[in-house]
Amino acid sequence: MIIALTVLAIADLVVGVSNDAVNFLNSAIGSKAISFQTIMIVASVGVAVGAIFSSGLMEVARKGIFQPEQFVFHEIMIIFMAVMITDILLLDFFNTLGMPTSTTVSIVFELLGAAVAMALIKITNQSDDYDTLLQYINTSKATEIIIGIILSVVVAFSVGALVQWVSRLLLSYNFNEKARWVGAVFGGIALTAITYFIFVKGIKGTAYASTIVDVKASLTLKEFLEINVLPIVAISLVAWSVISFLVMSLLKTNIYKLIIVVGTFALALAFAGNDLVNFIGVPIAGWQSYDKFMLDAGANASDIEVAARGFKMDFLDKTVETPTLFLVIAGLIMVVTLWFSSKAKAVVKTSIDLSSQEQTKERFKPNFLSRGFVRMSIGISQGIVAITPKSWQEKIDKQFAVPAVSTYKNKEDIPAFDMVRAAVNLMVASVLISIATSMKLPLSTTYVTFMVAMGTSLADRAWGAESAVYRVAGVLNVIGGWFFTAIVAFLAAGLIALLLNLNLPIMLGALLALAAFLLIRNYISHNKKAKEAKVEDSLKKAESSSVQGVIHESASNIANVLKRGNRIYTSAINGLAKQDLQMLKKNRKNISKLSNEIDELRDNIFYFIKNLDETSVGASNFYINILGYLQDITQSLEYISTASLKHVNNNHRKLKFSQIKELKQVDEALEILFNNTKQAFDSRSFEEIGSVLTNKEEIFQLVRQKIQTQVERTRTEESSPKNTTLYFSLLLETKDLLKATMDLLEEYHTAHDSSVEPAKITKDKNSDQEE
Repeated sequence: MIIALTVLAIADLVVGVSNDAVNFLNSAIGSKAISFQTIMIVASVGVAVGAIFSSGLMEVARKGIFQPEQFVFHEIMIIFMAVMITDILLLDFFNTLGMPTSTTVSIVFELLGAAVAMALIKITNQSDDYDTLLQYINTSKATEIIIGIILSVVVAFSVGALVQWVSRLLLSYNFNEKARWVGAVFGGIALTAITYFIFVKGIKGTAYASTIVDVKASLTLKEFLEINVLPIVAISLVAWSVISFLVMSLLKTNIYKLIIVVGTFALALAFAGNDLVNFIGVPIAGWQSYDKFMLDAGANASDIEVAARGFKMDFLDKTVETPTLFLVIAGLIMVVTLWFSSKAKAVVKTSIDLSSQEQTKERFKPNFLSRGFVRMSIGISQGIVAITPKSWQEKIDKQFAVPAVSTYKNKEDIPAFDMVRAAVNLMVASVLISIATSMKLPLSTTYVTFMVAMGTSLADRAWGAESAVYRVAGVLNVIGGWFFTAIVAFLAAGLIALLLNLNLPIMLGALLALAAFLLIRNYISHNKKAKEAKVEDSLKKAESSSVQGVIHESASNIANVLKRGNRIYTSAINGLAKQDLQMLKKNRKNISKLSNEIDELRDNIFYFIKNLDETSVGASNFYINILGYLQDITQSLEYISTASLKHVNNNHRKLKFSQIKELKQVDEALEILFNNTKQAFDSRSFEEIGSVLTNKEEIFQLVRQKIQTQVERTRTEESSPKNTTLYFSLLLETKDLLKATMDLLEEYHTAHDSSVEPAKITKDKNSDQEE
């Protein structure tokens, strides 16, 4: 079990950091203030230092949730094993979904669930009253932790919103144009808050707090810091303000970038100092329990199992130092994971998209709660505006006016938010987390950093009329996931503890094998999806400003749509013929993915048009028309795929052999059309489009003929209304698919001829002049 706990600790570090890394990377990545490599180096140093300074927090896993003196060694090891198995599987599940969750909440409720399960077993075996359950649980500490976690959501959101609103009111979006003293004061406040709470107040949670720093007064470092809070803050504020002014004046350095660098380091340090207990606290407590058991009872016991069931664990109630070597190893594993984890990117994207100042592809769908909150917020906002003097309102609106983004050619280059918001995110989150760390309270760093980011987004007016209902829905989904984490962690850890208690050797082997299987399967599945995403013919945004450039850039997109569309249409017909429900479900996912990519291209039209010069209006008209035809194609394919799936899923009568045969004839004709067209676009031989258009009437006639055949069949022999409806629907939608395809080809053919002809005329004139 000790070996298993060691392996599980390493695995938990990997899956835990993959989820929690977003807590200190989001602000720096979202603002794009510094390079990604610099962000990672700074964060890595912060994580390594924070891990070494986290010894005091390990007590939470030993006595923070349950009363260790009420349990014996055998029961404690079952509790710890149940917690670790549950934690790894739960965190890996959220990483796969790309959703941020709380490693603190998971570990707290897993300890609570496993301890409650073991306590109930003891009470049942001893025929005690179930009212004695509270004797086994550290109710005061557990309640303090749970209330602290819940309050952190409200406090983080409120403080983040307030600080951001004041900061924006004073600095506006043109913060770089403000006087240097303004930036120096902001830098002084931000850096003072970060350095004091991280490097000064945060050290109170470590073993270094007991170091004597004033021999005459016999003051420890902790006591000295508590007595001299105001002088330290005042001196730091003056010193950092002066340093900030000198940095801006002499070094010509952007002070906001410096705040983001220091803040990222500080938040990474606070994360490691606070969250390391979530990953290795339980395994270390298990190792220390084993070490103590073997030293006091196990080594000389005639029956080690009997000794394990009789050895009381009251020693866990005392403070036990964690070996520094373990902390260093854990820090190294966290740093390596930080650099190489691929799942962390999806979690980062979720948080950045929800706090982005710009319009993004909204991942979450609105619900009645999000609509209700938005309507309520609009009502409150209108009430505040009504009682605010108009002159004040105009000044406030001026400070919150977002500058144009015309300097960015691509949407991907635009930061999700500016450096002021990034600095506030880091400053507020660092302060709140460090306060909790110094109090040895395992505050959820995920809750704090996420809710601070959401609060600053609200105050910064990032949630506008076009995005508010989606962003609020996203926040509610994430918070709902947190409650899901707590409930599942409690129930799953309790269940695993019960199973382990039934037959420890057999159940331990089976559960470890199951955990390994699920982790490996998720890893393989994740890698497979990543490879498929790279191999798949994804669509690319147009960047050229001329018709000729857009024609060549769009050619690959059209070739890819036709290739994937051909595959989707064939799969729909084959799925119908074979009554293959799984094939049709997979086909619907493929068309949904293609449709989403077309939508993303349409969402980029604003930035595409912004990038055009006045002489390139024709390029925008051509590009918009092409995207419209591509959308028509995907809509037809989506209808065909959905109708086929619905028919088979509802167990309706299978299509007749003659109907399947006719649909396959249409499919083969479409395949020839799509392949010829794809080859023309792949080879950029646009003149071949003309020959495809010349033969378009043949395939239209084929579809019309099949429709007429079905009409005659219905009058004489067809007896299934559902089959008839499906068959006509497929053929009619195929006609729409063909029409959209032919319209696209004609648009391309016309635009290509028009763009090539002037170039040819110019070339001929140049040749005449040379002669």
